Amino acid sequence: MDLNGRRESDNIEDVRGQSGGGPIGRGGGFNIPGGIPLGGFSFRTIIIFAVIYFVLKLFFGVDLLQILSGEPGGQVGSSYSQSQSSNGTAQNDDMKRFVSQVLADTEDTWTGIFESMGKTYERPKLVMYSGQWRSACGEANSAVGPFYCPSDHKVYLDTDFFREMQQKFKAGGDFADAYVIAHEVGHHVQNLLGILPKFNQARAKMSETQANAMSVRVELQADCFAGIWGKFTQQKGILQSGDLEEALNAAHQIGDDALQKQGQGYVVPDSFTHGSSAQRMKWFQRGFDTGKLSACDTFSGAI
Repeated sequence: MDLNGRRESDNIEDVRGQSGGGPIGRGGGFNIPGGIPLGGFSFRTIIIFAVIYFVLKLFFGVDLLQILSGEPGGQVGSSYSQSQSSNGTAQNDDMKRFVSQVLADTEDTWTGIFESMGKTYERPKLVMYSGQWRSACGEANSAVGPFYCPSDHKVYLDTDFFREMQQKFKAGGDFADAYVIAHEVGHHVQNLLGILPKFNQARAKMSETQANAMSVRVELQADCFAGIWGKFTQQKGILQSGDLEEALNAAHQIGDDALQKQGQGYVVPDSFTHGSSAQRMKWFQRGFDTGKLSACDTFSGAI
């Protein structure tokens, strides 16, 4: 993808390096910048720490708190972050730039489509986190993977998932990563169109097998919506040679049958919740080929 000079979205919440929206650990403790718990320290330990701090500060000009917090002057940071906040969150790095540019492009695409329908597109927030974070839909962590929460209209993304896609699933590439973001934004589009609320209401009356089958149709439609976005990126001249193949390979590698074969050695179709590799490729391709919402009706007929 050629994203050079493309707009970056303002709807990014970068909470990498923070811990779930609040202190996690022993009760009664508190944290200094850098995440070092003091709640379990004895009074003597705190006195020793204070003495060390003032000796270093007075005689060597070293601010220990500044070093621990990663503030300017401490020289603490990752290899690709250009600046760090006091909580260690990367502010301006290649990953954040890429994610914000992809999100911005989905905003432009869906704003135009909604306007053509006489509707207003509400732009979702995208939360970049590391490790774990709290969402209105429950805990977000690396085991959950990227997801959309309809309760707060936010996409949650642990960017380590991109590395997992490349190393574990052999589905690397910038357009493959962008497809993941566009798929979750596709769920936001479903939410705005009333599709997700209807599904969630109906699911309460379904058996597990029926709910799984309906979930597959919901997920495949999100793949088709991601394909629509891909069509518009192609028209803008953003795509490069091999990009479409990257997305299709990603759709193949994260199909339910492929994941089950890799994880347990056999396939249980009734347990599918996202669709087979062939289905995910088919519906992304359909959205990409047509660029039309009407082509993404996964709820009528065979899939």
